[in-house]
Amino acid sequence: MQQSRARTTLYYLILWLVAILFFLPVFWILLASFKTPNDILAVPPKFIFQPTVDNIISMLTRPNTIPYFINSLFLSITSVTLAIVVSFLAAYALSRYKFRATNFLMFLILSTRMVPAAAFVVPIFQMYNAFQWRNQFGVLMLYTMFSIPFSLWILKGFIDGVSQRYDETGFVNGASRLHVMFRVVLPQVRPGLIAAFIFNLIFVWNEFLLNFILGGPGTQMIPYALAVGLVNAGGNVDWAFVASLSTGYVLLPTIMIFLFQKYLLVGMTFGTVRGEV
Repeated sequence: MQQSRARTTLYYLILWLVAILFFLPVFWILLASFKTPNDILAVPPKFIFQPTVDNIISMLTRPNTIPYFINSLFLSITSVTLAIVVSFLAAYALSRYKFRATNFLMFLILSTRMVPAAAFVVPIFQMYNAFQWRNQFGVLMLYTMFSIPFSLWILKGFIDGVSQRYDETGFVNGASRLHVMFRVVLPQVRPGLIAAFIFNLIFVWNEFLLNFILGGPGTQMIPYALAVGLVNAGGNVDWAFVASLSTGYVLLPTIMIFLFQKYLLVGMTFGTVRGEV
C-alpha cells in the first residue's frame, strides 16, 4: 500500500516538474511584460521588481496593434466556424451514407494536413496572385480549407457513435433530414464541436507563414506583428514590445483551453474517449 502511494506521489511529482519546465518561458514573458527594459535585460534576472504597465500601454498605442488583434479574432473565429459547419454536414453524410471508398476518402482528406506549409506556399501564392485573392476573403477561405480536414475526422468519430436509431425514430415521427441532423444528432456531438473548434482555433491563431506571404495590408495577424516589431529602430530586439504583445496574444487560447479542457482529450481521440464529458 505504501509502495503504491509512493509511486503515485512520484508520478505526480514528475508531472508537475515537467509542467513547470514547459511553463517557465511563458512565466518569463509574463513577468517581462511588467518590467522596464533595464529590468528585462538585468543579469542575474530580477524576480522582485517594481511592476509597470508602460509596456502594455506603449504596445496598445502603436498604430497597427489593435487592427492586428481584430484581424486575428475575425479570421480565426470566422474561418473555424465556417469549417465546423461544413465539416459537420460532410461528417454526417460520410457517417450515415456508407460510401464504398469512405475510408480512403477520409485518409485522403486528412493527408492534406500532413504536407508542410512550405511545400505548397509557392503554388498557392501564384494562384492567389492570378485570382487577386490576396485579401481578407482569400485568407479567410484558405484558413477555412485547412481547418476542415481535422474537424471532419473529429466529428465523424462522434457521429459514428450516435446510433442510427435516433435518425430512424425521427423519420418515423415525420421529422425531416435537416431536423434530425440539427435537432437530434447535433446536440449529441457538442463535445466534438467544441474540441474541433478549439484545436483549429489554436492552429489559425498561431499561423504565421501563410499569413506573412499571402496576406495583404488588411489581413496581418499578431504573429506577423511580432515578426515585424521584433527589432526596434536602433537594431536591437524590443523585448518590452515582444513580451507585452505575447502576453495579450496567449490570453485567448489560454482562456479557451482552461474553460474547455475536458473536451480536448475527447478531440485528440476522435470521439472514442467520452468518459469525462
